[in-house]
Amino acid sequence: MHAVVRDWFPDEGWGIVDSPHTPGGCWAHVSRVQAKGLLELAPGETVALEFEHGDQHGFRYRAVTARPE
Repeated sequence: MHAVVRDWFPDEGWGIVDSPHTPGGCWAHVSRVQAKGLLELAPGETVALEFEHGDQHGFRYRAVTARPE
């Protein structure tokens, strides 16, 4: 599914991704980013998102994969 990066904290290695299927946001860790080169996402960037339910830093969803499109 398509999602948009809301925030990304490169110093901490995580961010928040929004989609209609993840109300309140989906927590994403740098280890889940599937990209060539630098593993960072940018606010406003569109990603292909796979997620799972789970409590992660106050978010009800966490990314399984986030791949820049």
